[in-house]
Amino acid sequence: MSRLLVPPIDWERALTDFRGGVDRPVLLDRSRAREIADRCPEQVAALIQAAERICSGVVSYFGYPDAELGSPIDWNHDPLRDVGWPLVEAARIDHRRAAADPKWIWELNRLQHLPLLAEAWLFTGDDRYAETALAHLDSWLDQNPVDRGIAWRGAFEAGIRAISVAVALQGLRDHEGLTPARFERVVRMLVASAERCWWHRSRFSSANNHLVGELAGLATVAMLFPELAPASRWERQAISGLVAEASRQIFPDGSGAEQAVGYQVFTADLLLLVSGLLASRGEDPPAALLAAVDRSAEYLTAVVGDADPAPRYGDDDEGFALRLGPEPRPTVRDHLGVVAALTGNPRARRAGTDTLTARWVGTIASGSMRGAPAPAVSGESSFVAPHGGLVVLRSAGRRITVDVAPLGYLAIAAHGHADALSVTLSLDGREVIGHPGAASYYGHPEWRAVHRSTRAHPTVTVDGVSQSVSGGPFLWTRHARVRIRSVDLERGVVDAEHDGYRRLSAPVTHRRWLIAPPGDPAILVVDQISGAGGHEIRTAWPVHPEFDVAATPEGHLVTRDGARVLQILTAAAGGLDLEQVKGDEASHLGWWSDRLESRVPAWVVGGTTSGSTPLVMATVFGPPVGEVGAVTDLDVVQGGDLITVAWRVGGRPRERVIDRAVPVAPGRRPWLRRGTGAW
Repeated sequence: MSRLLVPPIDWERALTDFRGGVDRPVLLDRSRAREIADRCPEQVAALIQAAERICSGVVSYFGYPDAELGSPIDWNHDPLRDVGWPLVEAARIDHRRAAADPKWIWELNRLQHLPLLAEAWLFTGDDRYAETALAHLDSWLDQNPVDRGIAWRGAFEAGIRAISVAVALQGLRDHEGLTPARFERVVRMLVASAERCWWHRSRFSSANNHLVGELAGLATVAMLFPELAPASRWERQAISGLVAEASRQIFPDGSGAEQAVGYQVFTADLLLLVSGLLASRGEDPPAALLAAVDRSAEYLTAVVGDADPAPRYGDDDEGFALRLGPEPRPTVRDHLGVVAALTGNPRARRAGTDTLTARWVGTIASGSMRGAPAPAVSGESSFVAPHGGLVVLRSAGRRITVDVAPLGYLAIAAHGHADALSVTLSLDGREVIGHPGAASYYGHPEWRAVHRSTRAHPTVTVDGVSQSVSGGPFLWTRHARVRIRSVDLERGVVDAEHDGYRRLSAPVTHRRWLIAPPGDPAILVVDQISGAGGHEIRTAWPVHPEFDVAATPEGHLVTRDGARVLQILTAAAGGLDLEQVKGDEASHLGWWSDRLESRVPAWVVGGTTSGSTPLVMATVFGPPVGEVGAVTDLDVVQGGDLITVAWRVGGRPRERVIDRAVPVAPGRRPWLRRGTGAW
């Protein structure tokens, strides 16, 4: 350790410079705290309430119940399962096979509550908050020597913790309890964290958001403690790495490479944090960092618009880059508010929410640091994200998404789900058909297996197996690949297929057509399985838990508080069995998860058919019966290359004909519309 601090540091002088903000960025500051408290009294009151809970020894993470930490705190004890993690060499701990959930103990040891305590002290002047934060730091250092225990299992945890500790220490820099000896002890731990972030950084197939977190931790320590001998080198290494990762992990269309919205927000937040620290130091952040943050924000605002729910595809572990507010988890709209505070992005400002984090960032940034121009996509328009593989179709209070994306990022695709060709539906700002969430990482392995499988998603399962092959809870060994045949935004048509079931002994391809013309309340989804042999195919439509479902002779009726919302009719060219399940403990189907390690019962509906290929199923989503009359008599027939789907609305005939040999292209019609042509 000592070689990293050469030449020797005068810790009293170092603390004096730290307190004065000499040659370093300053985020948490007393004068800014007064300004924020004057302008945001309700938000500050909520933060102080959260700080009081911490002082009383109560914490809550993910969907787990509250936990009482006790006094003194045992940082290696999980009180929910009464399990103690061993204080051995970190590399020897097998966190995947432990009796407790490592996510919970890692969350505790990230020390992300320390900045909240520092803020509470700055807002109120009450020494209890500062003294609690410093006491927690002391006891954590006592119990967690470098490289020992679960807290040091992985450079990523060291990096995220380093951000929290460094920023919290800055917020406490004027407190008399921050002595030179205490300051030295904390900084030496941060030095070890920075070295671990660099030398043990994630590489190769695991170089996802973890690598960004490690580099951001390294950059934060380097910038906030420039007196350290390697600080300038660390900063160069970290910024150079972040610039490279910004281009890799935020695609040119603004989508996230990991195919997981939660991790896109987390990654962009880390890039935003480093950009904000550079701006606070009076420097222009690298254009590549700002451009990545901006194009990510443009993409997210285009998906959520003014009122639509945030997309939920892929994993989400609710991770904070830096926690400066009382919110229990980060959200897309909270993130957009912070982006707007840093870059002045007008679309992010319109779609984002005002949080304490945004207020702090707004005090250090001009709000006009824009990166390279991002694709201008209105949140009220249909669009295609070609790199991220998402089609969004909008029409009069309706948003449909179609997943035509890769499985995930790099070879292991750790946080992607087997959800190719999934279709989601939101009506009037409410999610009706969607992804049921991640559910669990370690706490409930059986939930984890189901919620990342094809069967849980709004797509088609063949022979009861997933499109992609799982090699473990964060590993896919074989990836389904999507081929986009064509997309016509003007007419609301998507035609795509994937090869995930080509691996079966009798190989087949799943092809899906979505037909949802703007202004037409009918949404038609046609699924075809073509190839060899006989198979069973099953559609699934997970329904948000705020809705109820009733079976009908031809499908299902979705209601909310007794009011009809949506009709779902299903038909197959052969025989069909309708299905609906809610809260099944045996199969773990029929559950919806808004928080990690938590779930509630929710309907999943659909149908099953079997026979020799080609197999064809059709699903019509129609408006409530009372608006236009009942949707009835759905029928689908396949003859040669033509698939004919017919139904009635209030007794009037509707029909669509799909020519599977003709791809969608400008000026060509792959489907024909016959009948009355109106509801």
